[in-house]
Amino acid sequence: MLAPELAKLSGDNKNVELRIIPNEHGPITATDLLELLKHPDYKKLFPMMPVIEKAVAEVNKSVDTEEGKTELFYLLAERKDAQIEIIISKDKMSAEAQLTAAWGGKTLSMPDILKALKANKIAMGLKKKRLENLLRYFIRLKPGEECKTVIAAGKAPINGENAKIERKVPLARERLLIPQEKEGGKVDMRELGSVIMVKPNDILMRKTPATEGTHGYDIHGQKLKAKPGKDANFTAGNGTAISETNPNELIAIAAGQPVETAKGMQVDDVLQIKDVDVGYGNVNFKGSVLITGDVHEGMQVKSSGDITVMGFVDSAHLEADGDVIVNKGIIGRQMDGGNKVTTSIKAKGQICAQFVQYSDLEADGEVLVTKQLLHSHTKTHASLTVADPSNRRGDLIGGSVHADKGVKAVTIGATAGTKTDIYCAMKQGEMKEHLKELSESVKSIVLAGLDLSARLKKLPPKAEWENDFVMVEQVKMMLEEKHQLIAEKSREEDEYAQLKKEILNYYKEHGIQALKHVFPNAEIHIGEAAHKTNREHGPCTIQNVDKEIKFDYGDKGDTAKKQNEKKQAEQATKQEQASDES
Repeated sequence: MLAPELAKLSGDNKNVELRIIPNEHGPITATDLLELLKHPDYKKLFPMMPVIEKAVAEVNKSVDTEEGKTELFYLLAERKDAQIEIIISKDKMSAEAQLTAAWGGKTLSMPDILKALKANKIAMGLKKKRLENLLRYFIRLKPGEECKTVIAAGKAPINGENAKIERKVPLARERLLIPQEKEGGKVDMRELGSVIMVKPNDILMRKTPATEGTHGYDIHGQKLKAKPGKDANFTAGNGTAISETNPNELIAIAAGQPVETAKGMQVDDVLQIKDVDVGYGNVNFKGSVLITGDVHEGMQVKSSGDITVMGFVDSAHLEADGDVIVNKGIIGRQMDGGNKVTTSIKAKGQICAQFVQYSDLEADGEVLVTKQLLHSHTKTHASLTVADPSNRRGDLIGGSVHADKGVKAVTIGATAGTKTDIYCAMKQGEMKEHLKELSESVKSIVLAGLDLSARLKKLPPKAEWENDFVMVEQVKMMLEEKHQLIAEKSREEDEYAQLKKEILNYYKEHGIQALKHVFPNAEIHIGEAAHKTNREHGPCTIQNVDKEIKFDYGDKGDTAKKQNEKKQAEQATKQEQASDES
């Protein structure tokens, strides 16, 4: 053990000095020197371990040598003031204060911390309560211990909400899904309510305007601009107008049937007919058509609005710029050896019916069949649903389906193995081509912007041309063009980002959902992936996963699948036993 008098404070009290003669006091260890530093006057000073290790090595090397007679001098410890480090996040949205307790030196106070914050330009979001708590904790630390906490935080901008347009009146097609309630709470599936009509001043649509959002700031006080919500507007169609008292409301100015359009609504005159037959003749009406009875064989009905048929459509042609709603059924027959059918329905809106057989259906909007879709050819740019509101009934059997946004049915195919072709989500290739075009367009806008900026930079000083009317107008046009390019670039970049997201999630969102069964001989095409079922499947979702058709059964589907596999295995065993016996 070394004598305590070998170590003492330096004249300025900043260090612990060691004076040692190797031949008299050696050999030594680092522990010996650290024991010296446990003296009450030294224990709060910072041990300088590299120096201690060096002293041990040099003293022990010199022991019992001529050099060992010479006194050696080392600084073993030093006073260190408390330290503060301000750690700023990369996005400049938060700052941490890290405090290190002093080794016998000067401690920290609130003014020291505030000075450090000022030096780091922390101007916003300071959390004084946290600073006070940090200091209270800090003063209890042992020499060299650290504490750290977030002491300033910026405020992220809150982007504005997009405008929302809400339709305030029901449409004719929605009657098909809302059977009327009778006395006692019972529902009559055959009674679908009265025809939807509106009168002047009825509110058709109401808009909730877009909001500007709330700007934010970082810890340096830099303003972070919020992105305003996108506006949306409705367009007044025939029989409608923007309300004079509330510009966010679209109202009816005429009595009639409300019809949804691409950008708003219109109120159509309604032509009401009992039956469309040879006695009445074909119909071509500018407005909506209400047929309280049936459309008979060989007849045609065309409308610039909706066509609503309360009864049946039998081997006829219906064409509407709006929806086609058939409350009972659409019936056709095969002809030309089964290659063609006798009924065709076209709609720029939706097609809705309770059941359909041997018919061609073509719609820009959704196709909804609540009971059965049999041996028909269906094309829709939206989705096909074959199910009632409770999802208990809905058979899709035979024929072909082309549905851009997927298919939902209670049952697909039949136990007899009826061939049923389904094509959906076939547009991803076109979407990718459009994405490529958008990318090229954005690049061309960027280049045009750079060229315009270069031309603006080459302009002579303003003082030389500010009185030249022609030059002033040219500069104004260039600046206006620049603003237009910036706005166009922003729009196309937003469209690019949205389309890219849609492509990424395309097959996740557009697939086939079977709520109860998929029977054998259903040919399924989702994008480039194809599969022909050769057995029965239970409730499942069918998707294109990595260019392969995948069946996701969930818990219920797994059980049904296992039961089906067990049934098939039992049948195979019985067949083998019968073969062996024979």
